[in-house]
Amino acid sequence: MKIFVVDDERIIRVSLVDDLRDAGYKVREFSNARIALMTMQEDMPDVVISDMKMPEMDGLEFLKKAKELNPDVYFIMMTAFSTVSTAVEAMKHGAYDYINKPFNNEKLLIILRRIKELIKVKDENKYLRKQIEQEFDLSSFVGKSGPMTEVFDLIKIVADKTTSVLITGETGTGKELLTKVIHYNSNRRKNPLIKVSCAILNREIFESELFGHVKGAFTGADSDKKGRFELADTGTIYLDDIDDVPLELQVKLLRALEEREIERLGGKEPIKIDFRVIASTKKDLKRLVEEGKFREDLFYRLNVFPINIPPLRERVSDIPALVDHFASLFSEKEPIMISPEVYETLKAYPFPGNARELKNLTERLVLLARDNRITGKTIPNEIKFPGRTLICSSPENKTLTEILEEVERNTIFMALDQSLGNKAKAAEMLGIPASTLKSKLAKY
Repeated sequence: MKIFVVDDERIIRVSLVDDLRDAGYKVREFSNARIALMTMQEDMPDVVISDMKMPEMDGLEFLKKAKELNPDVYFIMMTAFSTVSTAVEAMKHGAYDYINKPFNNEKLLIILRRIKELIKVKDENKYLRKQIEQEFDLSSFVGKSGPMTEVFDLIKIVADKTTSVLITGETGTGKELLTKVIHYNSNRRKNPLIKVSCAILNREIFESELFGHVKGAFTGADSDKKGRFELADTGTIYLDDIDDVPLELQVKLLRALEEREIERLGGKEPIKIDFRVIASTKKDLKRLVEEGKFREDLFYRLNVFPINIPPLRERVSDIPALVDHFASLFSEKEPIMISPEVYETLKAYPFPGNARELKNLTERLVLLARDNRITGKTIPNEIKFPGRTLICSSPENKTLTEILEEVERNTIFMALDQSLGNKAKAAEMLGIPASTLKSKLAKY
């Protein structure tokens, strides 16, 4: 961590510099704030430790000008007791902390350790944000078929707008992924993306989760709580499975979308919020409107910019690229080699679970791959021959135990595929306890 020490008193400056260098920091010293400021234009430090009272340019003016050069530089102000009020003023202008002269250098080292941890966290956040932006960059999105090209064209039009988006598509087509692509390609990418799974919220807690509540609003409301809309302020709120919002609460949701304001449960004051809404559904909302199960006015408010994600069976040309992409995610060591026959077999399979099912299947194929190679023999029979119940492949030259184990293993695989990897559902389908399924998964 690079530090500038700026103080016109040489004895204090030299003593402090020696201690900081002994602690392992890279330090430069200056007797004049103006010279330090000029140096910062070419050599920016992480931290500046500056005296408050200095000739030519005092610490407060130095702080303001340095922050104009780099808002992220950390300032620690050194001040006498008589200028504490000035030091507080410096804090208002962005100083990280201040210490009173004379001071124990150990106290300063503690402050520097805190700053070092903050810099580390900021660097990690920058790295993670860059990774997220790369992951959800349109150029890296898998799918070049005609239907997906149309979807990408729509994303390019709407991503940087505040327009409400309604994403439709079957289960497993990637509605949540598409939401992230839109958000991280918008001007709100640095602000929160808050997801609301409408299907898992019962009506008793729905209002509280969406709009928040005030203390005493109901039994157990021991303190004020922000709802998802408030958490999404300046960002994006994603309403997944919007069709599951209870009919009696849809009018309150509609008001929030139209007025861009909410009231907490039990509260009386409206709260203005700046958010962008993206909703998704696997159902036909128009039909639900006709059946009286979804408000027509809410439908039109959400359906400003509809995007439909086609099922995988309507874009089979994307399957090879998706398989390659998923295989690269799951291969821990060397790249996985995939035989051409694998692509052709998978292109012939209907994939009722869409891209999610293909991802789960690819993970399984990578685990079963021998010598880092996936061949036609690696593909399960239920994928090769959909609709036919094949219990044991090539029973010849196998013992009864081996046949039974293969039957059991294949049956478990089929249940996991049909449940899209949900172990609880798979156990229910198989008619066995979840604990039994867990032990069999470990066994195989």
